[in-house]
Amino acid sequence: MTTQHDVEEHAPGGRVVEHSSEADTNKIAQEITARVEHFAQHPAGIDQRLEELDKEWDVERTLETNASTLVLAGLALSEFVDRRWLILSGVVAGFLLQHGIQGWCPPLFVLRRMGFRTCREIEWERVALKAVRGDFAELSDIQDSRERARAALKLAGD
Repeated sequence: MTTQHDVEEHAPGGRVVEHSSEADTNKIAQEITARVEHFAQHPAGIDQRLEELDKEWDVERTLETNASTLVLAGLALSEFVDRRWLILSGVVAGFLLQHGIQGWCPPLFVLRRMGFRTCREIEWERVALKAVRGDFAELSDIQDSRERARAALKLAGD
């Protein structure tokens, strides 16, 4: 029997996850597991959930969008209000540089706590839902390894 702990061991890693709190990462993994288990019992909702996942913003996209918005706001405010607003642009650009080099920055903790997930976590749920839906069942019937590889690539691209 597979336990919750066994499932969490297979949760995707990466630099963002490595620099996130264990509690936040476990909570996200538990939520993904609960959703996949739910849709295993209610497969009619899988297509809608996959559409939702296509529209979900990952943590890095959210971080980059917010950072660029704050940098531009700091530049505009420094031009039209007070030059000290340049500090905002400098601090935010520094956080973005830190994230690019080290894989983390202070705002990342807030975004993870808010439930923003990495691309890998979103993709983990997507692939699990497709497997539950039966998208990969046809691969086991293909004997030729080259054909099976091409069919797998086709399925992975869908």
